[in-house]
Amino acid sequence: MGCGMKVSVIGASGRVGKAAAFSLAEESVVSEVVLLAREKSLGRIQGEALDMNDAMAAKDIRVAITPSSNFEDLAGSKIVVITAGAPRTSDMTRMDVAKPNAKIIAEYSRLIAKYAPESIILVITNPVDVMTYVAYKASGFPRSRVIGLGNHLDSLRLKNLISKHFNIHVSEIHTRIIGEHGDHMVLLLSSTSIGGILVKDFPQYQSFNVETIVDKVKNAGSYVINKKGATEYGPAFAISNTVKTIINDEKRILTLTTFLDGEIDEVSDVCLGVPVKLGINGVERVISVKMTDNELEDFKTAAKVVKKSTEEVMASLDEDVKD
Repeated sequence: MGCGMKVSVIGASGRVGKAAAFSLAEESVVSEVVLLAREKSLGRIQGEALDMNDAMAAKDIRVAITPSSNFEDLAGSKIVVITAGAPRTSDMTRMDVAKPNAKIIAEYSRLIAKYAPESIILVITNPVDVMTYVAYKASGFPRSRVIGLGNHLDSLRLKNLISKHFNIHVSEIHTRIIGEHGDHMVLLLSSTSIGGILVKDFPQYQSFNVETIVDKVKNAGSYVINKKGATEYGPAFAISNTVKTIINDEKRILTLTTFLDGEIDEVSDVCLGVPVKLGINGVERVISVKMTDNELEDFKTAAKVVKKSTEEVMASLDEDVKD
């Protein structure tokens, strides 16, 4: 089956889960994708697997696609992606789904630790910063191997909007959103550049409304949910992009959720979206960011908000997750 690696998706019957699995199956670095779902959804993911296999044949891709409801099939996975959980409707905040989802994430993280103890966990379930903390505590894994999708998709959405405003190819846009994946996201405008030139030095910057742009990024998910019921392709490609970066040991800097231990202005014991160097073993290091006073203030606010939510969620969980 080639020299690719095995990747498993928990929650593969959901819209993000199946889109992520499909997108991963297309990656040449992946040799097997396990679609894991609850027993009642087994028939559906068996159908998804057959459908995906036909698509792979059309693209001349050889990959094993394994539908399963048995957690033992996680064994040997390099990365386990968790997309399972209660989906968010457009009138719900990410926090509305926090407590029910935390129970699911805690249970699955323990099962991952049991059946795929060497794997890297990639958490997609919202609120992703809080859920990453739950997975970190419940799995007992080192923090380098528990990652949340965090602000990676937010940062991609932002790149897109800047590219459109300045009419310059998206690959030339270097920008980041950090902090919470939610209302307290922080746009690092001070270090945003286009082709190596600070964005503030472009004439079109005069008509660049930062508040409007941040608002669009914040509400991008809700806007899509409102129109079509769920976000699928954006998260799916952000997931496969992250997985490929890890498997290829690319040493790229992505903005993902990780457990902080004082690397950025003493912020600790909370999971937040920050720039991290990513390699074959997960997070190699947190990149400390130089921020303006306002950006730093906003980042600290995000840390406080997420920490408070995390404490509430952790208090609602079983004792054995809290140690």
